[in-house]
Amino acid sequence: MMTYGQFCPIAKAAELFCERWTALVIRNIAAGAHRYSDIQRGVPHMSSTLLSKRLKMLEAEGVITKHRADTGSHWLYELTPAGAEFVPLVGALGTWGARWTRRDLQEGELDLGLLIWGLEHCVNPQVFAPGRTIVHIEFTDQPRHKAEYWFVNDDGTLDLCVKDPGFETDLFLSGTLKNLTHLYRGDITVEKALNDEQLEAIGPKHMIRKLKDWFNFGPLAEVPPASASPIGTL
Repeated sequence: MMTYGQFCPIAKAAELFCERWTALVIRNIAAGAHRYSDIQRGVPHMSSTLLSKRLKMLEAEGVITKHRADTGSHWLYELTPAGAEFVPLVGALGTWGARWTRRDLQEGELDLGLLIWGLEHCVNPQVFAPGRTIVHIEFTDQPRHKAEYWFVNDDGTLDLCVKDPGFETDLFLSGTLKNLTHLYRGDITVEKALNDEQLEAIGPKHMIRKLKDWFNFGPLAEVPPASASPIGTL
């Protein structure tokens, strides 16, 4: 870890938290990613070697802790009180970014795996009626082997399937990766996406009316950009 060589507490905190990827690793754990593989899915461009090194550094600094899962087959990572205290600062970074860096998406910023990871950690499976509800999402511009995902909402729990789980679909959604990413970021509302046919929804009307609550994008999607000009072409 690089140091500033200063006693200032801002410098000391920056030495730890301004390391590249650190804020995103903490973001992932705070979002509910506790297994190594799940944390890694939220930082797909971070090497496994660097992630392991960063987790060890955060553990040594008392920001996270790890313990064996009940099955004993893998480690689970949790935030310590020190790590949890940093989470609002990560949120403040996100708010600033949503307000001041909002622009049209560049080609290199479109990441299907990251979007699916984000959806898995934000959707609210309790929105629909008790019992099992299947939401099938298709990305119309992706290769067939990457285009379809099934979100199994079962009595308040969620399972993500990359293959057809064999249950009847209750709600079918489709759109391009770019349009669904704009929707996730809050650049466009669910209602407008449906009206403008940037998102197709096939299913019972009462389920479609609950789509916004099911997506549950979170507070960053509600932050308006500082610029009054429209954001690119959605």
